[in-house]
Amino acid sequence: MMTKHLVPDTTAAKIRGGVGEGQVHDSAHKHVTGEAIYIDDMAEPAGTLHAYLGLSTVAHGKILSMDLSEVEKAPGVVAVLTARDVPGVNDLSPTGLNDEPVLPEDYVQFLGQPIFAVVAETREQARRACHKAKIEYEELPALIEPGQVDLTNPRLVTKPLKLTRGDAQQAIASAPHRIKGQMNLGGQDHFYLEGQIGFAIPGEDMDVTVYSSTQHPSEVQHMVAHALGVPSHAVTIEVRRMGGGFGGKETQANLFAAIAAIAAKKLNRAVKIRPDRDDDMTATGKRHDFLIDYEVGFDDDGNILGVDFSYAARCGYAADLSGAVTDRALFHCDNTYFYPAVHAVSKPLYTNTVSNTAFRGFGGPQGIVGAERVIEEVAYALGKDPLEIRKRNFYGTSDRNVTPYHQTVEDNIIDRLVAELEVEAGYKARREEIARFNASSRIVKRGIALTPVKFGISFTATHFNQAGALVHVYTDGSVHLNHGGTEMGQGLNLKVAQVVAEEFQIDLEQVKITATTTGKVPNTSATAASSGSDLNGMAAQNAARQIKDRLIDFAADKHGVPKDQVVFLPNRVRIGNQEIPFADLIREAYMARIQLSAAGFYKTPKIHWDRDKGQGRPFYYFAYGAACSEVSIDTLTGEYVVERVDILHDVGRSINPALDRGQIEGGFIQGMGWLTTEELVWDNKGRLRTHAPSTYKIPLASDRPKIFNVKLADWSENVEPAIHRSKAVGEPPFVHGVSVLHAISDAVASVADYKVCPRLDAPATPERVLMAVERLKTAKNL
Repeated sequence: MMTKHLVPDTTAAKIRGGVGEGQVHDSAHKHVTGEAIYIDDMAEPAGTLHAYLGLSTVAHGKILSMDLSEVEKAPGVVAVLTARDVPGVNDLSPTGLNDEPVLPEDYVQFLGQPIFAVVAETREQARRACHKAKIEYEELPALIEPGQVDLTNPRLVTKPLKLTRGDAQQAIASAPHRIKGQMNLGGQDHFYLEGQIGFAIPGEDMDVTVYSSTQHPSEVQHMVAHALGVPSHAVTIEVRRMGGGFGGKETQANLFAAIAAIAAKKLNRAVKIRPDRDDDMTATGKRHDFLIDYEVGFDDDGNILGVDFSYAARCGYAADLSGAVTDRALFHCDNTYFYPAVHAVSKPLYTNTVSNTAFRGFGGPQGIVGAERVIEEVAYALGKDPLEIRKRNFYGTSDRNVTPYHQTVEDNIIDRLVAELEVEAGYKARREEIARFNASSRIVKRGIALTPVKFGISFTATHFNQAGALVHVYTDGSVHLNHGGTEMGQGLNLKVAQVVAEEFQIDLEQVKITATTTGKVPNTSATAASSGSDLNGMAAQNAARQIKDRLIDFAADKHGVPKDQVVFLPNRVRIGNQEIPFADLIREAYMARIQLSAAGFYKTPKIHWDRDKGQGRPFYYFAYGAACSEVSIDTLTGEYVVERVDILHDVGRSINPALDRGQIEGGFIQGMGWLTTEELVWDNKGRLRTHAPSTYKIPLASDRPKIFNVKLADWSENVEPAIHRSKAVGEPPFVHGVSVLHAISDAVASVADYKVCPRLDAPATPERVLMAVERLKTAKNL
């Protein structure tokens, strides 16, 4: 029986955990106690087998012979898979270029390329058996470093992009000042806590279920289906959570899922594959490193008149996502700056190294680093504060608001953000104090930099800007939610649950999100491009509103009131002058055969892009931010300490301020690591030498800034009707790490009285800092 009562005064009542409320990550307690279930924690069915990959030992070569007889005889080995065992299409290329085999047949193209797989009773048996292979190669010439490539006539893995507006060469040639330079910008390993893993369980007929640590379940589904030679409906991919992804599990999970699935169907037993950290780092792609050539023309006041950029990227042996990554680098070669004339080209270079892939920012950070180097060059050439040059060249009014790709910047707030941070961080006074300190300090020098961020939000491949969700309301008023996004620690599931709770006006604990599965929401886009909350939040909201509209129609009709008198209040519904609990309305609707389930959908409006013309609106909106960093360096060793960081960041109307602050803090630290300590090194044979925590240095807790202030620009809201007027927060904060690089550069520049641009390459390791100091000392004495 439905409970009814008169309407009380409920103006102060709120649901628990709605939109705008800071909520702790729904699995946080499980993460710290070890209760969170990852794929390797799942109970294994009886008879589960384990696979391991055999890797190539040359960077480029023809396979002359492959003797795997000793591998097959090794203890516990059940099967050995080669290219001949791929029943369908032997290709995992996400772009359909047919350049990335599951297992190569005739040629290997990088050292560490998987060329066979061993399936054994235990993982250790499979791992040990791999080393018994006898493979003979005819070694071929290998291109390892971008510097080995003839940039005038390079081999490219995909079609380059060109952006032009105005006559850049003429503007540079006629400018009062001109500077030309080059920057070497390193890559980065994803270093997720949970490595790559695939766990396949065969079903009847063609069916297979794969538990995959992936950011893109639908792509893994399609790749596994192609490799097996079966329709996509036969393959189900499930993802409950990942222990980090950062882009490294957007396409790189394909291989591990495919190997597990092929072995499972061949042997009709469950198969799991999980590589060691060393092999994971060797065999999977990374952030693209770039060789950035730039030329800039500017006037006496520091106004940029024209720029010419070339972004050459080490892409590896296959295209993977390199086309889109290098495109986005060009999209961000302006950062927050208006260029009256610009010419920019990408060069996605073929090299005999692992195929590089998506990484937080997806090329955008590399583009922004190039823009900030140009600003730095202009500032030192004119003897001005780099912040003055930055502010002078910001996007502005109607004659200064068009990007190199011809999108109009309509939501610019960078002036206010930077002005506020400049005051709150005490930038001017600190800069003056640092100059005085450096003048009297012979060994230790300090530096400060305030850098801005403008980051475009949307997939640059327009068709990816769509999402689906499935919402069920059960008769007790509880809600089941499933969407196409994946949870990798960033709190996406919690944010989407908050959106649904807000729609129904029920407490957050009434909403349960289940594992992402291709069997519930099909044809999903990757959880990437900072669009997880934007896309999936809107799709879930759409589904909830469909159900809500049905409930309103039902209640209005049953109680004989206008629809506008049916109002959802915290955990109850007002119908005319009565209120009933939410669960009671749901039960009554069920008895009246009202559908309490809906599939939601959303596609991002307004965006369009013509790549051939280099023009369009690839981004729905921009996210902004600014960071001020202070460092101290030891000029005798090159070592440095990050003393203080202040960040002011724009997330629009935050759905969950606690999660957003966490993303900003973590993004900054990861960006700082990329530009300071995380160095990838290949030897001349193509062997990755930094393939483990012992040789690859991510930031430690002790590397965090001594003072670390993070603030949300709580006055901002998205001018576009994104989910609750919020803005994306995953990738833009990563770029704040650029402020540390430029603070180090500022400290180095003090050695030569700030008259010479240090031209620091990144990562700015202590060795590079020391070499830059010595270089500037020499320049000062000349």
